[in-house]
Amino acid sequence: MSLRSQTRGEPMATLCRPAIAVPEHVITMQQTLDLARETHDGHPQRDLVLRLIRNTGVQTRHLVQPIEETLRHPGFEVRNRVYEAEAKKRVPEVVGRALEHAEVEAAEIDLIVYVSCTGFMMPSLTAWLINTMGFRPETRQLPIAQLGCAAGGAAINRAHDFCRAYPQSNVLIVSCEFCSLCYQPTDIGVGSLLSNGLFGDAVSAAVVRGEGGTGMRLERNGSHLVPDTEDWISYAVRDTGFHFLLDRRVPGTMEMLAPVLQNLVDLHGWSVQAMDFFIVHAGGPRILDDLCHFLQLPPGMFRYSRATLTERGNIASSVVFDALARLFEDGGADDDAQGLIAGFGPGITAECAVGRWVRRPDHEAVRADELLASGGTLPAPGGALLG
Repeated sequence: MSLRSQTRGEPMATLCRPAIAVPEHVITMQQTLDLARETHDGHPQRDLVLRLIRNTGVQTRHLVQPIEETLRHPGFEVRNRVYEAEAKKRVPEVVGRALEHAEVEAAEIDLIVYVSCTGFMMPSLTAWLINTMGFRPETRQLPIAQLGCAAGGAAINRAHDFCRAYPQSNVLIVSCEFCSLCYQPTDIGVGSLLSNGLFGDAVSAAVVRGEGGTGMRLERNGSHLVPDTEDWISYAVRDTGFHFLLDRRVPGTMEMLAPVLQNLVDLHGWSVQAMDFFIVHAGGPRILDDLCHFLQLPPGMFRYSRATLTERGNIASSVVFDALARLFEDGGADDDAQGLIAGFGPGITAECAVGRWVRRPDHEAVRADELLASGGTLPAPGGALLG
């Protein structure tokens, strides 16, 4: 594992509260099962597929188009036009909320990391965002298109690296995943049929602040590629677009990746069993169950990731941001609480980071330290003085 350490005195980076949006079109598990029965009535492994879909625990998913349009395939060109139009329609509002959560303006962003594996644009949507939302022309752009579900974790780690290289910088991360636009009616393998009942659509955004901010203070990050697994999760690019390929060995990958997470935590001088929160990519329920087993953790440690899977399905690179948003909605963590974020995807790749929860922006902490050192008093929340 390639590791980045954080020691006292080095630049910091805080992952602030994400903003999430899901499309208005909803499909339930029961509707998914009914469609699978009807569409694949003569499939020799239909009953197996139905059982696998039930076992995902995904109760609802959100789709960028009504199910009737989702099931039609008008061609890759038309679908990609839908991707671009829907991204431009839905991303700005999410970006605006993420900036508000972090208490920064568009002009204060130094890098935009855009992650998506469900459509293609060149130039990237980053160029359109810079031209339309008040970002500076000097804003750096980093589109990530080929890391799949791991890209959420990779985006956080690249933002962390950037803030360490350029102290006091701010990075905006945007994830736009319209998985339903990759539906292929001619793919009838078990893996493809299972994915039809697992993936959902979502847009998310979050700011990583190089100074100040409330959220997860990133301290160390790492990446790991499991050797000789590059064909386990992949896209076949054909005339009809992206065809998702899933090897039957994928559900067992946590046996190989749990030690990677353990190693990252150990190298940071922490204990996995003593950590306070975990935000991990929930590609399916077995990922979470196996992490509990191999890391010897209670199921409740992954409750936010499991809630995302249950209510929204596998929303690819947006999973980690949706799960993190749920932690914020739950009141966040205690100051200095220790946590881990991890994304898993094609490669097989793991992108993970550890850090502490911080509730007080740096400038407030510095001001408080200066006041106490000079014998001053600290203001109470209501404005009165304590002393």
